[in-house]
Amino acid sequence: MKELIELMIKGIVDKPDKVEINQIIGEKTSVFEIKADSDDIGKIIGKQGRNIKSIRTIINAAAQRDGRRVIIEIVN
Repeated sequence: MKELIELMIKGIVDKPDKVEINQIIGEKTSVFEIKADSDDIGKIIGKQGRNIKSIRTIINAAAQRDGRRVIIEIVN
């Protein structure tokens, strides 16, 4: 799951080497904290949040197969 998020995020940003993803695993929920360069945060979010909404939709669809819930947070 982390690799999928990392692949999508690094494809959007200008500085992919500055992207860090921290995973916190719970019993039925996983939280992914995304840290990126401050100039790339807007690209991750997208216009009216479209990019991050799409990423969350894809990740939640993949997580449903395992019966898990995924939360993606952008940390600056």
